[in-house]
Amino acid sequence: MTDETVMAMTYLAMKIALSLAGPLLLVTLIVGLLISIFQAATQINEMTLSFIPKLLAVGLAVVLLGPWLISTMVDYIQELFSQIPGLVS
Repeated sequence: MTDETVMAMTYLAMKIALSLAGPLLLVTLIVGLLISIFQAATQINEMTLSFIPKLLAVGLAVVLLGPWLISTMVDYIQELFSQIPGLVS
């Protein structure tokens, strides 16, 4: 296994991880921003107010994006397994 192979595999793993985590983090960011705007407008300073809406939003995003997340991960793992014979020699 060469250095280039390791770097290519690491790059692909990081790219997949970012593409899987990105939409969920974006949903959390948007919901947190909306809750912060609501808190600023109503002057409610409760730190735990944003927890439940974020949790529900991420749960909904996982339900909606679940098939895409699973298929992306399965494709990546199948690609890794197909590369194993070439890495052994």
